[in-house]
Amino acid sequence: MGEWLKDKVAVITGSGQGIGRAIALAMAKEGARVVTNNRRPGTPGGDAETTAKEIIDMGGQAVPFFADISKFDVAEKLIQTAVDKFGRLDILVNNATVYPGYPEPWEMTEEQWDSCLDVGLKGSFNCTRHACVLMKEQRWGRILNATSGAWLGTITFSNYGAAKAGIVGLTRSVARDMARFGVTCNAFVPGAATRGTTKEILKPWRKRRYEAGTITKEQSERNLYMPPPETVPPFLIYLCTDEAADINGQVFHINKGRIALYSTPKDENPIVKEEGLWTVEELVDLVPKIVLKGYNNPTPFLPVK
Repeated sequence: MGEWLKDKVAVITGSGQGIGRAIALAMAKEGARVVTNNRRPGTPGGDAETTAKEIIDMGGQAVPFFADISKFDVAEKLIQTAVDKFGRLDILVNNATVYPGYPEPWEMTEEQWDSCLDVGLKGSFNCTRHACVLMKEQRWGRILNATSGAWLGTITFSNYGAAKAGIVGLTRSVARDMARFGVTCNAFVPGAATRGTTKEILKPWRKRRYEAGTITKEQSERNLYMPPPETVPPFLIYLCTDEAADINGQVFHINKGRIALYSTPKDENPIVKEEGLWTVEELVDLVPKIVLKGYNNPTPFLPVK
């Protein structure tokens, strides 16, 4: 057992199995007391109770809490459980997500959209909102939000892409709000084999992403041979240490032994008109030559076959 997180208390959503379970176990091994969570007991492959039992069996401290974090008041009870059981809250990992099918935007149902946004984005907000109250008072905290490469745009799956892009926006904003209280908020894109990422239905979807140019050949090959979930937690534990206190509002990609920082978007190649409105004729002339200099359309028009 290590001591990097000694005496810290962590809440980890979606920690019944997969990446969430791996994070919970790894943090417990570094001394954290953990509240595990998923929506309901008896999930095939493991749930919050089985993860908590693993932690207890290895000499750690943990308590499970089954909850649908898309509900504001229920998320508050999850966060309060950390205080009731362990006296405080230091770390929140918003890891829970859902994969409600992979429809094209013209096929997507309202239910598919809502279920993805409710758990992934709203659930992250709900838990973050209640955790911030405690972290603000104690002047210390670490919030880690799971996002996905889908935040950059994806094929089908627009509900998931919207949720994950929203999480990046949430992360950057919360980081700015909470920095003065000694609280950091960062996001991570995990590349790991889980129940969701190894589904057979994803294979043709990944092929389409590569063919459409939304991911590179290297990224496509990495997706075919994803490492186990245990490769994700070490960097997250680092972000929870005092050594990482100045890292805030960032998005990281973690894939096996490869860790990278996503660059921050910025506006480039401006055209400026000091007086009056642009005419369409001026824009037709100047935009391609200046604003779009070096631009390659990532989503070119491809006629339906």
